[in-house]
Amino acid sequence: MSMLNVGRPTQPQAGASVAVSSLTGARGLMQDEALIFELGGWDKTGVDLEPAELDASDLAGLTRTAPIGLPGLSEPETVRHYVRLSQKNHAIDLALYPLGSCTMKHNPRLNEKAARLPGFADLHPLAPVSTTQGALELMDSLAHWLKTLTAMPAVALSPKAGAHGELCGLLTIKAAHEAKGQGHRRTVLVPTSAHGTNPATAAFVGYDVTEIAQTPDGRVDLTDLAAKLSPDVAAIMVTNPNTCGLFERDIIEIAKLTHAAGAYFYCDGANFNAIVGRVRPGDLGVDAMHINLHKTFSTPHGGGGPGAGPVVLSEALAPFAPAPWVVSGPEGFKLVEDCVDEAAQGFGRMVAFQGQMGMFVRAYAYMLSHGSDGLRQVAEDAVLNANYIKARLSGAMSPAFPDGPCMHEALFDDAWLEGTGVTTLDFAKAMIDEGFHPMTMYFPLVVHGAMLIEPTETESKQELDRFCDALLALAEAAKAGDADRFKGAPYLAPMRRLDETLAARKPKLTWRPEPTTVAPAPLAAE
Repeated sequence: MSMLNVGRPTQPQAGASVAVSSLTGARGLMQDEALIFELGGWDKTGVDLEPAELDASDLAGLTRTAPIGLPGLSEPETVRHYVRLSQKNHAIDLALYPLGSCTMKHNPRLNEKAARLPGFADLHPLAPVSTTQGALELMDSLAHWLKTLTAMPAVALSPKAGAHGELCGLLTIKAAHEAKGQGHRRTVLVPTSAHGTNPATAAFVGYDVTEIAQTPDGRVDLTDLAAKLSPDVAAIMVTNPNTCGLFERDIIEIAKLTHAAGAYFYCDGANFNAIVGRVRPGDLGVDAMHINLHKTFSTPHGGGGPGAGPVVLSEALAPFAPAPWVVSGPEGFKLVEDCVDEAAQGFGRMVAFQGQMGMFVRAYAYMLSHGSDGLRQVAEDAVLNANYIKARLSGAMSPAFPDGPCMHEALFDDAWLEGTGVTTLDFAKAMIDEGFHPMTMYFPLVVHGAMLIEPTETESKQELDRFCDALLALAEAAKAGDADRFKGAPYLAPMRRLDETLAARKPKLTWRPEPTTVAPAPLAAE
């Protein structure tokens, strides 16, 4: 049965392509949307009260004396505003999200359903322990999985994010040194390829940061490390796999050198997604490591409220873990709020409560649905996908470290763009026109014009091929001299390219009404 199409053809007719701009600013079904403050409605409200009903005697002097400063939009206007804004955002539910070192992978809806169960979603942090046994048991089970997967005897669940976990780990290390009378250790060693939060966190704690050089093949330079280890060094912070997408081959030797100097080994676990189920950091000599639950265990990455960055600790650092922690006994589960053991010398608390329950539930649901063998496959598939992208793109783009396989992310430099007039930024902006979020640009800083691509394990070969086909087509266009395609990109996004320098230096973050021009009063007649 064919569709009646008299007077309304069901497919575009052949003909010349014509660039059409609308008269309203909307682009087809993509509505042009102003700021909510610019939508009007300042003189209306969602509730109409008769003057006789405006009795504010029970407000005890709290009656509003000035406008609230918000537009009075109706419910349909408000809902449409935010739906239109959501349509302007890229999302993991739209297409591959290749941000390197960020592990932007699919969040299974099963996890979301579990986190919305009333017993977890409606839990109050001050609820009596007797009414929260299920939640405490889940936290205890999550801690068990994290300790088992890392071969570490203790874990602090309270840190809210990766950088917060770094803070927790360094404060634990500081407390351990001070307990041994080693408070004079004021230096933290950080490789040049480290995440930017590593030196920032060390400086925040009060440490001096010394940089460790990198070898030509993208790993920590052991000679430089050995030369900079001294009695003043408190710790080394190493990301493994590192930000170049490579496994630190000498990781055990790094740990041995660090421990021989009396320092602790902090591992940035942001890239645990590449080795979970395959390598246990505790077996490598790691003393502390944060785990981004939103990366490895698929809790929402931002947007979903506070995150979670638990920190696993070695036997040497376990006594200095921050309170609180979960313990089980004959009467069930309870939270230890204070250091009841005289030998415990933790640095105190990091946050008011234990952590983010919604993230704990999602991560634990992810673990249970995968099992130990499934988590191992997560790492294997993440590495396989990254190497597939590296293999497909290497003929047209230049890998930063061409020799050997990568881990969870493929890193390219901009050498292949030389002479084209196209920069890394131009190429990334053109990706938006093809329907893809750009990869991480210009990071790590040790690679010129870096393009860091992480596909994660949740992408199918079909989607990887769609992504690679788009990048190969763009690479061909760049080499063919089609610079106009790149210099003005993106052309098809809701907004064109911004002045990124001005946006960073002079951000306009607060809306204010435009000043109104008041006509001068007429002069009085003399």
